[in-house]
Amino acid sequence: MTAPRYDGPLFIPTYQPFKGERWDMDVVPLILCPGYWSDATMVRDMATLVRRRPGQPTHVWMSMTPFEIESQEIGCRLAWGRTVVMGMGMGWAACNAAINPAVTEVMVVEYDAEVLAAVEQSGIFRQLPPEAAAKISIRQGDAHRWQPEDSVACDTLMADIWLGLHGAGREKEVKAMAANTGAKGVYFWGQEMNIAWRLKELGLPLDDAGIAHVMAEWNLPLLGPGQPDYADKMARAAQRRLQSPLKTAYSDGTPPAV
Repeated sequence: MTAPRYDGPLFIPTYQPFKGERWDMDVVPLILCPGYWSDATMVRDMATLVRRRPGQPTHVWMSMTPFEIESQEIGCRLAWGRTVVMGMGMGWAACNAAINPAVTEVMVVEYDAEVLAAVEQSGIFRQLPPEAAAKISIRQGDAHRWQPEDSVACDTLMADIWLGLHGAGREKEVKAMAANTGAKGVYFWGQEMNIAWRLKELGLPLDDAGIAHVMAEWNLPLLGPGQPDYADKMARAAQRRLQSPLKTAYSDGTPPAV
């Protein structure tokens, strides 16, 4: 049986290969990829951002797989107003935030100049409609310390600066970024896995009430919780991505097909 071809609803730029001192941009002609919560699909011309460091393993930092797209699209869809994106990555999240008509401005904060160069040479922002591209501006800076230069608070914070999907204490890093930017809404990469892990620690079910409990504990205005299918999507992703079984609750009482 042949897996279907991935045909996601959001904008995916065209990337060009790049070779730098520490970062490469590669394009894989065809690959079978699992989603974050969806089934595996075939992806053509899948771009990857690869980090190389002497004496250390080479890491795929980001890729245009269904997994990466699904794990960020909630933030892109729910962002509004003045939006700050912490971490350029491959620029995909910034592009799709800018396309969102509810977003008026997108400020991208990236520490590494070579990552900025890798994205710039592909011209991904020039592939956007002019009105969306005009919303985007770039700052080279530290996501943990950056604050708006004009001291005007941001409406939305989208953060993706980590290699791993789940990390202990990540919510504290995000909370500091939210305080620095004044963001009223927050979406951070891997937030579903971090919420699920906290629910596992607390022995609470993965349902809307459990998610609300963790949000209140963290005191973060997270985007996504409250959406009708958020808990179900989180449960599917957690069963795939977290090593230990979770006490989960499903809308129909049965686990989803994987």
